[in-house]
Order: sequence, then C-alpha cells, then structure tokens
Amino acid sequence: MKGATVYLETQFSIFMVNKPGVLAQILRELAEAKINIVALTMTDSFEHGVMRLVGSGKEKVRGVLKRLNLQFSETEVLCVTLPNHAGALATVTGKLADAHINISYAYCTAGARGGRTTGVLKVADVAKAMKILEGNAASNHKKPNKNVRRSPASRK
Repeated sequence: MKGATVYLETQFSIFMVNKPGVLAQILRELAEAKINIVALTMTDSFEHGVMRLVGSGKEKVRGVLKRLNLQFSETEVLCVTLPNHAGALATVTGKLADAHINISYAYCTAGARGGRTTGVLKVADVAKAMKILEGNAASNHKKPNKNVRRSPASRK
C-alpha cells in the first residue's frame, strides 16, 4: 500500500424521504455550514433513501442533521487515501480478505486524474484492519508508517 494514508472517520447514515428536493436541501445546509464532503453514497427504495456520508467536522454534520430533524446513525469507518488508478482499492480489499476481515460495504470517491481517491470501508474489526494495512505499508517502506492516524477532526 505504498503511499496510502489510513485513518478512522465517522460516517453518518441519513434516512430521508424519497421525494424531490430533500437531497438538495441537505446538501445545501451542509454547504452553508462549510462542511466538506469527503465521500458520499446513496441507496434508495420507493419510499425512502439512505445517504452515507463522510464529511469534515462530525460535530458540525451532527448539528445540521439535528437542525433538519433527520433520522441518522453514526458508524466508525476506515478511510484509505489511495492513488487514483485501476486496482488501488482491490489491493486494500485483498489484504483485508487475506487477513479474514469482513467488509460489510465499501464505496469511494472518483478523485481527479492523477490525483488521489478515498476509499471508505465498513469492516468487522477496525483495529485489526488498521494493523494489517499499517503493517503492509510499513513493510513496503521499510520504516514505521506515520501515515496511519485519526482524522484531523477527531483529534480535537
């Protein structure tokens, strides 16, 4: 995992009514609160949708969601910053599979050409997953990996 940064982040699962304008309202409120969206995915059914969101400043995100009176849950997820090229996320998931760590779900940002992308993984054992990914990064660099960390927002 050469060049990867691994950190823990809070993901919000937001339960929304599936009707026009709801997503736009939520995203507008997050923007007005100066919350940067790191990664986002949506699932839907006929009556409701679930948006999974990782954003900067979990307290600010929580405040916006409460102000909008939305139902939501919070989950700790593993975020991996990767080079934006074919196979980068496959390498991470392969290392976790080899260590018998189940991945409940994953999604990632598209990133920019030649830039970086963020993979978000809900894993069964976060501590073990971080150890596996940290160990692989350290063995690739032949020195301790200083890239494994908590997100800046969680260190406050």
